[in-house]
Amino acid sequence: MKRRSNITRRGALRVSLLAGAAILGLSSMAQAQNYPERPVNVVIPFDTGGYNDRLARAFAPCLEKELGQPLAIVNKPGAGTMLGNRYFLQQPDDGYTIMATSAAPYIPLTILLQNAPYKAEDFHMINLPSRDFTLVATSAEKNIQSMEQVIEQLKKDPTSLSIGVQPASADFVNLALLMDAAGIDRSKLRIVTYSGGGPARNGTAGGHVDVGFVGGEGFLPIKEKIRPLLVFSDEKTEEFPNATNVVEFGRKNGFQGEFVEGSQRGWAVHTSFKEKHPDRYQKLASAIERATKNPECVAKLQAQQLATRWYGPEASNAAYKSTFEAMQKHRDLLKPQ
Repeated sequence: MKRRSNITRRGALRVSLLAGAAILGLSSMAQAQNYPERPVNVVIPFDTGGYNDRLARAFAPCLEKELGQPLAIVNKPGAGTMLGNRYFLQQPDDGYTIMATSAAPYIPLTILLQNAPYKAEDFHMINLPSRDFTLVATSAEKNIQSMEQVIEQLKKDPTSLSIGVQPASADFVNLALLMDAAGIDRSKLRIVTYSGGGPARNGTAGGHVDVGFVGGEGFLPIKEKIRPLLVFSDEKTEEFPNATNVVEFGRKNGFQGEFVEGSQRGWAVHTSFKEKHPDRYQKLASAIERATKNPECVAKLQAQQLATRWYGPEASNAAYKSTFEAMQKHRDLLKPQ
């Protein structure tokens, strides 16, 4: 007698779908375990020789050791990082293209001022070890001893001191916020603009301007040539311990020391990569964390005065978002005057 099967067509289809899902799940797990199986590209939206380029190239051997694959450095400068940002987002979000960049202020600037065809949320930060800050400094050869002296002199005569700064930057926003808070007419200031942080630092250290508002980290190699006066931070910094912070300075002088953070540099991926490939993402993030904390890597980066701190994704993305919101709030100050 022929035995009748209890499996219906619907049941067979369900079993088939479950089996397929299990196979796909196993395949996904296998891919995550094997990742990466080929070299990983590192897009840098700047030219060679800058901080991000030096950080990526110094850090690459440490990360290569953790991932077991070489890193290929790809420089894509242009349009204030917009060309590199667009190129990065056009690459597959599979974890084989990551980014070493100054997430802030450059991503916000391209969105707020250049109508970039992407959103801040398209980028996810794994770690931003470099948290720069605006430093007000003068040449060590100048007869300017304190920030109080600068403010007092500018109040008497806004044209009495020349001020070096990069326009459409966090440094310019901080300059404007400080002058407004101190009751100094910005329209009368004698401002000298520079095309970038490097030229602005050289102009400050060389005494071509009386004071400069520039990212502090870039001053470290020429620290002995300047006199630091004020840091735009809510606390003192290890790099310039003798410079007061803007919050304390404002409190002493009867105003609120508002400021925006400077460059936040480090490692980013597509936000969609984290969502589509969570196992690969975790493997990459863990590799970056181990490399960042590796004593040999730390010593190597510190010898080149490059940042080594591990903040992690949560803190890095919070800082990136906060800076974007602050720059959005002060958008008018970023526009060319």
